[in-house]
Amino acid sequence: MSYDPGALDAALAAAVGDDHALIADLRVAFMESAARQIDLLGRARCDANWHLAAWRLKGLAASFGLTSLIALADEAAEAAPGDPRVLRRLQAALAALEQD
Repeated sequence: MSYDPGALDAALAAAVGDDHALIADLRVAFMESAARQIDLLGRARCDANWHLAAWRLKGLAASFGLTSLIALADEAAEAAPGDPRVLRRLQAALAALEQD
């Protein structure tokens, strides 16, 4: 699965125009929220908490049209709580987004 870090910036620019300070603030807020949901997935020990964090992550990704992250969140929702493979893939996707 490929990651397009530029998609996040494109979605933010489409939403707020050329306000670079606002784009930067929204990017930080997105990254913090996504990291929080991935952390919650990592700490989830029951199906309900796992699914809730996966669905929140999917909604967040959908808000910005990040289809790769949406697909990973869907994969997480189908996996067992604490699935290390899914968590690693989500963390890698977030790291790819942070590098842009």
